Amino acid sequence: MHVQIVTFNLNGITQAEYEQACETQFAPAFREVPGLLTKIWLSDPPTNTYGGVYTWRDRAALQQYLESPLFHSVATHPNLANITSREFDILEQETRATRGIA
Repeated sequence: MHVQIVTFNLNGITQAEYEQACETQFAPAFREVPGLLTKIWLSDPPTNTYGGVYTWRDRAALQQYLESPLFHSVATHPNLANITSREFDILEQETRATRGIA
């Protein structure tokens, strides 16, 4: 498994407008991504920081997403600024020991 952490700032859109877009556009699209096990949506309004923590079945699924039109549409979205994306391997045995993997 692999984890990806994405963060960004909202630009020219309110939190309420962003949440509406997530519910009607982004969440349905992410629900269909092959190999995506979980996506946790992040929100820190005082610092205008938003994002997600993604758990991927394997590195190949993550790579396929990074090359997809969906990732490109998020990375170039005019209302999302200062986007960062970091990928991590998971220490699976240690994570299981702390109930991190179901």
